[in-house]
Amino acid sequence: MSGTLIITATFVSFLVLFTAVGILSARKKTSTPEDYLLASRSVNPWLVALSAVSTNNSGYMFIGLIGFTWRMGVEAVWITFGWILGDLLTWFWVHRRLRDRSEEVQANSVPALLATDNNGKLNRPIAIAAGVLTFIFLGGYAAAQLKAGSITLNALFGWPIWLGSVLGVVIVALYSMSGGIRASIWTDAVQSVVMVGAMTLLVGICYSQVGGPEPLFAALKGIDPQLIELFPRDLSLGVGLYAIGFVFAGIGTIGQPHILVRFMAIDDSANIGKARNIYFGWYIFFSLMAMAAGLYARVLMPDLAAGLSGDAFVTASEGALPALAVQVMPPVLIGVMLAGLFAATMSTADSQILSCSAAITQDIAPRFSKSYSASKIATLAVAGVALIIALTASAGVFSLVLVAWSALAAALGPLLLVRLARQPLPTWLAMLMMATGVGVVFAWGASPWSGSMFKALPGIMVPLIIYALYWLVTRPPQGHSSSL
Repeated sequence: MSGTLIITATFVSFLVLFTAVGILSARKKTSTPEDYLLASRSVNPWLVALSAVSTNNSGYMFIGLIGFTWRMGVEAVWITFGWILGDLLTWFWVHRRLRDRSEEVQANSVPALLATDNNGKLNRPIAIAAGVLTFIFLGGYAAAQLKAGSITLNALFGWPIWLGSVLGVVIVALYSMSGGIRASIWTDAVQSVVMVGAMTLLVGICYSQVGGPEPLFAALKGIDPQLIELFPRDLSLGVGLYAIGFVFAGIGTIGQPHILVRFMAIDDSANIGKARNIYFGWYIFFSLMAMAAGLYARVLMPDLAAGLSGDAFVTASEGALPALAVQVMPPVLIGVMLAGLFAATMSTADSQILSCSAAITQDIAPRFSKSYSASKIATLAVAGVALIIALTASAGVFSLVLVAWSALAAALGPLLLVRLARQPLPTWLAMLMMATGVGVVFAWGASPWSGSMFKALPGIMVPLIIYALYWLVTRPPQGHSSSL
C-alpha cells in the first residue's frame, strides 16, 4: 500500500469516527430548542471540559500559533501563558454564575442572557444587537477554522484549497444537525484525545531528531538569534502592557458564545471546579506541545517560507505543522496528525456554527425560538455562510481568529460581567458599550501601537470604564439604600 493511500485511509477512518460519534449522540436528543442548543443542561463535567478546551484550541493552535512560533520563536510564550492566565481568572468568577443565571432566566443563548435584566425581562434591542455581532464575528471565526483545514489538506495532498473547507463544513453540518450541541460536545471530547495524541507523537519524534531544549535553542540561535529572545523588540509601550494584553486575550473568553454555551450546558454549577481542573490540565500540556512543535519546525524546516513576504510568508508559515508531519512521520502517523488537525478545526467550527444559529432563532428572529426545525435550518444556513467566507477571505488563520476573538470579547464580555454582577444595564448604555468595544478593537489594530499591546485589552477596558462612569453618576447618594 502506498504512503499516500495509508495517509488517506487513516485520515478518513478518523473522520468517520467523529461523524459517527456525533450522529450517535442524537439517540439522547429530545426535539426541543433547549436540547438542540444546550443539551437540556445535562452534560457531565468531563465532557464539558474536554469540549471547551478543544473548542478554544483549534485551528488557531495547530495552524496559527505554530505558524507564529515558527516566525517569531520563543517570544510566542507571551501569547500562550498570558492567554492561559487570563482564561484561568474567568473560571473563578464567571462560569458558575453564568450557569446559574442562564437557568434562572431560561436563556438558551448568550445574547439572550445578556439581554435579560434582573426581573427576568428580555430587552429585545440588546438581544438583536448581541445576536447580530455573534453572527458576524463567529461566522468569520468559523470560516478561519475551515480555512485551517484547507491549508492542511493542500499542504499534504496538494488538493485544491477549497476542498478542505467543503469537506469540513459538510461533516460539521451533518452531525450538528443530527444532535445539536450534544453532538458537538461529544465529538469535541473525542477530538480532544486525538489532538493531544497526535501532537505528542509529533513532538516526541522531533525530540528524537533534534534533542531537548539545549540543542534546540542552539540550532534556533544559529538560524536567527532573535528566535531565542524572550522579549520582543521595539515595544513602544513596554513589556508590561504587552504581557497584560495577552492576559486580557485570555479573559476574552467571557465574550465567546461558542465556549460559554458549554458552561451553560453543564449538569450542575457545583461541577464547574472539577471541569476547570480537567480543562487546564489539558490546556497547559497541549500549549507546551504546540510551542515546541513550532520551534522544532523552524529548526527542521528553516527555509519553509524562503523568498516570500507579506501574506504569502504568513500563509507558508501556517503550513508548518502539516509540512513537518510529512517530513518526520511515517504515513500512518501522518494520517493521525492530519486527523488531529482537522479535528481541531471542526471542534471549533461546529460550536461556532451552532452559536450563530442560536443567535438567529433565539435573538435576531425570536418568532422561531420554539421551532426545532428552524434551529436546524439556521445551522445549515450559517454553515453555508461560513463556507463562503472561508473560500473568499484573504487573511491568514491567525489574523482572522484574533480579530474575531477580540471583537467578541470587547462587545459581549463587559456586558456579561455587568449582568452577572446583577447591575442595571439601560439599552442605550449596552449599545454604547458594544459599539465602543468593537470600534476600539479595530482602531487599535490599525494604530501604530497594535504590535505593542494586544487589542483585547483596550477593547474590554474602554466599555468597562464607560460603565464605571455611568455607575458613579447614577449610584444612590451615601446614606440612601439601593434597590440593587
